[in-house]
Amino acid sequence: MAKTKTVYVCSNCGADSPKWLGKCPNCGEWNTYVEEVVTKETPAAKRPVPSGLSERGQARPVLLRDITAEKEDRLDMKDQELNRVLGGGLVKGSLVLIGGEPGIGKSTLVLQTILKLHDLKVLYVSGEESYRQLKMRADRLAPESQNCLILCETNLEQIFVQAQNIQPDLLIIDSIQTIFTELVESSPGSVSQVRECSAAILKYAKESGVPVLLIGHINKEGSIAGPKVLEHIVDTVLQFEGDQHYMYRILRSIKNRFGSTAELGIYEMRQEGLREVSNPSELLLTQNHEGLSGVAIAAAIEGIRPFLIETQALVSSAVYGTPQRSATGFDIRRMNMLLAVLEKRAGFKLAQKDVFLNIAGGLRVNDPAIDLAVLAAVLSSSLDISIEPGACMAGEVGLSGEIRPVNRIEQRIMEAEKLGFSRILIPYNNLKGFDASRCRIQIVQVRKVEEAFRQLFG
Repeated sequence: MAKTKTVYVCSNCGADSPKWLGKCPNCGEWNTYVEEVVTKETPAAKRPVPSGLSERGQARPVLLRDITAEKEDRLDMKDQELNRVLGGGLVKGSLVLIGGEPGIGKSTLVLQTILKLHDLKVLYVSGEESYRQLKMRADRLAPESQNCLILCETNLEQIFVQAQNIQPDLLIIDSIQTIFTELVESSPGSVSQVRECSAAILKYAKESGVPVLLIGHINKEGSIAGPKVLEHIVDTVLQFEGDQHYMYRILRSIKNRFGSTAELGIYEMRQEGLREVSNPSELLLTQNHEGLSGVAIAAAIEGIRPFLIETQALVSSAVYGTPQRSATGFDIRRMNMLLAVLEKRAGFKLAQKDVFLNIAGGLRVNDPAIDLAVLAAVLSSSLDISIEPGACMAGEVGLSGEIRPVNRIEQRIMEAEKLGFSRILIPYNNLKGFDASRCRIQIVQVRKVEEAFRQLFG
């Protein structure tokens, strides 16, 4: 007979304790222990096994040279941005987790994608919406798919029964926090329920070869809700992010066992759904910034995609005793470091100035090559002098004021030339092996921030 007891489980690492602890001794996080009612299984009790699948036999060690490494069989998702982030398509038998804030468009992205898969049988399991709600959304997004099956169910055992009867080519679960198994006596969304359900779904995906897409919520800290072990179980973790007040959405790969984690996809939210943005540079650049101070164009790269972004800065006199420092879409600590370099190495006093920085379009960029554009925008706003419209720049700024070389400078130059820019500032000696004579854009190489400022402001 199963025995029940109350334990406290860390939502970050999954460690349990008989009493509540302020700090987890396993992972070191604070205030992560939550109360759970756990049922201790008898030896006869087992984790739910997908219907029709046999128990896996005893594993035995195999020599590495005897293992055949074949190319993964992938499914084309009919979405260039999603295929790029996944690494070329969805691998059969893989478990993919898509996380994001409520209302950001996770279900919209998945639903409009599977409606394009006319040659695949898709089972969409929804634990949050009714049949009528999904029908209304599908009519708005795309024409009906003849092979898309909808199931509104939250019981994991019933989901496996229907999956065995239908034999789908792709399984969608929206969302993992609403699914529960009868073998765990706790509410859906709890640490134990999410852990057990995700482990059973992983077993189903690996043994049947059916890829599974899980949709998950995130908490107020921005991480996926539930235990941290959920991100370790799945093969790929995708983060769908963006500001609800902006029309752009970014799909990032946080973890990917079958591809690169440096890729990202960009979408534009519209009334009829999400539209793929194949050339983000044209959408991220404002065309009417001529004559405005505090605006600099940076040639950035996210993953393998080069695009030009607009960096905006505002410098004003501090009203209060302590100057304000604010950055949107950029690391505030790196901005403070760049302001210190500007004051120490270039001689511009900003200690009594408020500095506000914004990356246009609601993007968050981690490329260090936009350092030079950040300093140029700050100085342009401080001097109230605009930068010429045809100029862009790329370069990492060091603590001594030098401009350090950046990677993939050829792609940055070609992207700026394609968009009609006439001049680009790059670090000195960053053109090794690149024939600059075939470029129509003027390439200016600078060593220090002072040289860059003379080139921009005279």
